[in-house]
Amino acid sequence: MIFLGLGSNIGNREENIKLAIRSLSQNPNVTVVHSSSLYETEPVGYVEQASFLNAVVQIDSCLSPRKILTICQKIEAQMGRERIIHWGPRNIDIDLLSYDGIILNTADLILPHPFLAERRFVLVPLAEISESVILDTFTAKDLLLRCKDPGEVRIYKTENF
Repeated sequence: MIFLGLGSNIGNREENIKLAIRSLSQNPNVTVVHSSSLYETEPVGYVEQASFLNAVVQIDSCLSPRKILTICQKIEAQMGRERIIHWGPRNIDIDLLSYDGIILNTADLILPHPFLAERRFVLVPLAEISESVILDTFTAKDLLLRCKDPGEVRIYKTENF
């Protein structure tokens, strides 16, 4: 199972996430299997910015993790993503959270995502669609229970995309 985290806090946040999911599904090598509800969250890191909408999607693909990362970055670029401030405002962010239990630590890609266990805004939607997925040695539900992130994660829209 492959999981991607999506976030947006510039422009029409909901439409940005929908467009990113549609773009993923239009790739012939990617199948969007399931998507979470949308959640509204406060920013982490650089806090002087608008609230985010976040979601998690499960995809299926025979492509390598690096190729999936490249697809995600290409969609971000096509949507006009600008990287001006680290953890700053963005119209779209697509993170590769986990890829079939692979553990990887290279200069350009770390799996599972290095901050996954520390971020409720990722763990809540991930647990919604697959609470029993194993990430390293814990399930998403276990990681959520252990997470010390005090950030509030509010349901924004329950329909899946």
